[in-house]
Amino acid sequence: MYPILITDKHTCCGCTACASICTHNAISMVSDELGFMFPLVDEAKCVGCGLCVNVCSFNTTYDTRLNLPQPDSYAVRHKDIDEIQASQSGAAFVLFSDWVLENGGVVYGVGYEGHFHVTHKRALNKEQRDEFRGSKYVQSDLRGVFKQVRQDLNEGRMVCFSGTPCQTAGLSSFVGPHLRNKLYLIDIVCHGVPSPKMWEDYITYLEVKEKKNITSVNFRDKKIKGWKSHIESFVFNNTHTYGCTYTHMFYSHINLRHSCSTCHYCNTKRPSDVTIADFWDIGKISETFASDNKGCSLVLVNTLKGEEWFNAIERKAEILPTRLQDSLQAQLCYPNPQHSQRDVFEKDYIRLGFKKTLEKWEFIGWRKGVRKYWGYPFRLIKRIIRKYI
Repeated sequence: MYPILITDKHTCCGCTACASICTHNAISMVSDELGFMFPLVDEAKCVGCGLCVNVCSFNTTYDTRLNLPQPDSYAVRHKDIDEIQASQSGAAFVLFSDWVLENGGVVYGVGYEGHFHVTHKRALNKEQRDEFRGSKYVQSDLRGVFKQVRQDLNEGRMVCFSGTPCQTAGLSSFVGPHLRNKLYLIDIVCHGVPSPKMWEDYITYLEVKEKKNITSVNFRDKKIKGWKSHIESFVFNNTHTYGCTYTHMFYSHINLRHSCSTCHYCNTKRPSDVTIADFWDIGKISETFASDNKGCSLVLVNTLKGEEWFNAIERKAEILPTRLQDSLQAQLCYPNPQHSQRDVFEKDYIRLGFKKTLEKWEFIGWRKGVRKYWGYPFRLIKRIIRKYI
């Protein structure tokens, strides 16, 4: 049987399941020019067993045997306002992961290694887990993590793993049904995963520009304008700065992984026990629930185990049951389309580097300023024309 071979980047999400399951260490995860990981097979070590091909779950036949006929939908907020303030939305992740830690389990989530390299990490207590709170709009490094999770499960530990749906689907396929009982999976409603290299280049660019080292980052800082704002913030040696350059790239879809535009999990048949997200439309359902603009989580309960898990955290949460059709977001219906110039942008990035590419594409530099400030009067005129003529 042939080993796994990626000839089209749209067909690989980089979850590492294939590399993790190879018993002959014939597969390594290597990065492309934007830092996205792909499997590379050493044919001298490969025995053609087919494990790597069979474990891949990035397809339409991923395992949904444990799923309820339809997920139960809730708006959720932690009763502790400090937990909400420290989290991205309503602190649902804290509620679920607290229960696992309190019952002797371990939690895997996304944090930082080195100088803000985004990676999955393991937490044995709440202090370590707190690093996982908040959004990180970068594809996380999973190398070695799946094997570590399996080792914890083999030792009888309860494990909570949170990640994108492609990551949880890959992990579930890797550990198999015999270990799935103690594995509690949380996926997020994912907009898409941006380039790891571009994120690290952005950090370097800001530090060179400010001539200071960054000591803290926040992809969505809600301290200034609340939960619904999308303002990135950085601390340079105790000095705060705010911006939206990286945010603009993210929402343009121009720096997302190719496979995000063909994601198989953008539906309500989720590959995890529970799904969490920002509940952006809560104001349309209730005028009072989460009306303080501090954050509200959407929680979808997808399995019977997820239902038991949700019942276990109820006493610490404010909960509002909602109809599924009132809770749907775009990425619960379809994946984001790939930017029409995504390939051209990548070629520019490889050829020109971070600064020149972002200047050319008007994410930074004087062209961006001209477009922003000189373009405003013309946009205003257009609005007036549409309204009165």
